[in-house]
Amino acid sequence: MTVHQRGSTLFVTAVTSASGAGACRVLNQLFHLALDGRRLTATDVLHSMAILKADPQADLTAYFDEVILLGVNQRPITPRSPGQRDYFRVLKAHDVTFGVGPAGTGKTYLGMAVAVAALKAGDVRKIILTRPAVEAGEKLGFLPGDLNEKVDPYLRPLFDALEDMVPHDRLERLYERGGIEIAPLAFMRGRTLDDAYVVLDEAQNTTRAQMKMFLTRLGVGGKMVVTGDITQIDLPRREDSGLVEALRMAEGLKGVGVVRLSRTDVVRHPLVGEIIEAYDRLEGHGDS
Repeated sequence: MTVHQRGSTLFVTAVTSASGAGACRVLNQLFHLALDGRRLTATDVLHSMAILKADPQADLTAYFDEVILLGVNQRPITPRSPGQRDYFRVLKAHDVTFGVGPAGTGKTYLGMAVAVAALKAGDVRKIILTRPAVEAGEKLGFLPGDLNEKVDPYLRPLFDALEDMVPHDRLERLYERGGIEIAPLAFMRGRTLDDAYVVLDEAQNTTRAQMKMFLTRLGVGGKMVVTGDITQIDLPRREDSGLVEALRMAEGLKGVGVVRLSRTDVVRHPLVGEIIEAYDRLEGHGDS
């Protein structure tokens, strides 16, 4: 398929009428979004294509209007796929949410965005971000420095996401005042987390005991989101994953939501979705 521009007119040449019609749907909706004054990026175009491929009847305006949070430089953070939209709505409706799916589907990022929005609105007093300190297939050995420096390699992805959502000076103040806490999962034991939004990342690498310990920390006025990819378990034995067991436990449990994202929800480079699909073919299984 090719798209050519002549003046203010775009010409689409496609191999099939279906693909040509799909391209025209994308371009038509993006055109109206631009007329409404929206500043569209190349990433917006790619995500719009993915949305309309998954749901040809989707209204892109509804996606762009469903703003979770205004991040740094007032950049709107919104769901960017049908699965992400469902995930956002489940997060809003439940006290405990499990978001499961492959890399790049925004599981943790959207969960953190909802948490930051809740903190800004005064719905919670603090955000706690945690993940198990498990090495992904390689031994890091002894890590020098104080406690913060030792755990930084494990928690760095959470810092990176926060820096995309909260201006640096405000983020520093929140750290200092305890409004945002980032800690290894082991630090959760013995605590009751009242009025806190707690995000557990990389939950596929929790043990059964760790997952039970974590879920039972939920306090009055608190909310939790548990994210992970059960195809990337780094524990010695896959069957020991606390996330796998927790997903079975959560079935039919009132107040607990479960969302399973797939490679169609990947919002990183378009090639990431193709890589995930290729690995699925090699391993002989479909979406998780």
